[in-house]
Amino acid sequence: MPVDSAPAGLAQSGEAAKAPGPLHGWAMIWTLLGIFVGGMALNLTPCIYPLIPITISYFGGQAAKEGEGQGKLVAHGLCYMMGLAVTNSLLGVVASLTGGLMGAMLQNPIVLMVVAAVLIFFATSLFGLWEMRLPSGLTQAAAKSYTGYFGSLFMGLTLGVVAAPCIGPFVLGLLTWVASMGSPWLGFVIFFTLSLSLGLPLFFLAMFSGQLKKLPRSGGWMIWVRKLMGWVLVAMAVHFIRPVLPGHGGTILIAIVALAAGLHLGWIDNSQANFRAFPWLKSGAGITCLVLATFLVASWAMRGPGVTWKPYSEETLKEAQNLKKPIIIDFYATWCTPCREIEEVTFHDPSVVKQAESDFVMIKVDVTQGGNPVHERLLEKYEVKGVPTIVFLNTDGKEKRDLRLVDYFPPDQFLGRMAALKKNGS
Repeated sequence: MPVDSAPAGLAQSGEAAKAPGPLHGWAMIWTLLGIFVGGMALNLTPCIYPLIPITISYFGGQAAKEGEGQGKLVAHGLCYMMGLAVTNSLLGVVASLTGGLMGAMLQNPIVLMVVAAVLIFFATSLFGLWEMRLPSGLTQAAAKSYTGYFGSLFMGLTLGVVAAPCIGPFVLGLLTWVASMGSPWLGFVIFFTLSLSLGLPLFFLAMFSGQLKKLPRSGGWMIWVRKLMGWVLVAMAVHFIRPVLPGHGGTILIAIVALAAGLHLGWIDNSQANFRAFPWLKSGAGITCLVLATFLVASWAMRGPGVTWKPYSEETLKEAQNLKKPIIIDFYATWCTPCREIEEVTFHDPSVVKQAESDFVMIKVDVTQGGNPVHERLLEKYEVKGVPTIVFLNTDGKEKRDLRLVDYFPPDQFLGRMAALKKNGS
């Protein structure tokens, strides 16, 4: 989010231009992979799956009109995917441009609850409790067929309109999430990835249209896939309200959602299919969700005590200097996802806790709410541009700027920072 949208002029996860952004590294890779898999699953919903033979026949017919050749078919497929990418990527960029407003609003617990309620509302559509319907005129216009490469491009551009009853709730939920990050570049990449995952199956099936007969026939299994995407939206809703839940409430609630999703998708739902692998698919999804719920509960139950923090005060600094102990200051906010990740993982690691208790003075500055004059002065003194920011001070109270952290760090790497601070503490 922009620097001036958060309390006390803070942005989540970043220090000026050096900030890695709300998603980077492995988090970015896993997120995009999850979105790609989700887009592939959307192809199996009742609104898109029946379009597969129609779309492939259209590609083949267009290529035949312009002369036989695989090259023509490839060109039509690329035009189709380009149309998809243009529509979805523009949606992502436009949504992310509201990030300044959305970012500031998402610091309000009431707004977080409203956003979560909206996601749950869209999820109920995917569960079949209500149907999203667009004006018939818009749907008919989107379903028109045009010849040539423009026709393929137009099909890609309007797929979202034709398939809105199935993919609309998921896309709207994704738009809400993208808007909360406030990065046009991320908005583009995320929705471009979604476009690829929607278009690639059709593209490759068009290239090998002879394999079309091997596809499963339409049936109740597509309703099951649609419900699966509904549970994805429920999980996103839980992600939004985690900052307002006390203690480990977020972890427990996610485990409950995983448990409910596993029981529903694996055994309670009575959707049927005409291919033998479907029961195995249902059971596999159910078991996966149950394993995830068990892992979350076990990790929460087995987790030991975390780092003991002290509030900032001049007396605490003087005490640390008298004890000849280095100081670590964590600038934290409850609405900051990487902050919570550091707290739940790194600052609960037994080795980190042991080192912190014996050799360091640990200070936490909670900037969730703005307006605290002491915190404002600290933010200015240490030039903190965003949270999380972790500042390392030697025994003289001077910062070792090369050790500063502005994003999540795993325990082993954080221990390396602690060792470097101890070594050069004086």
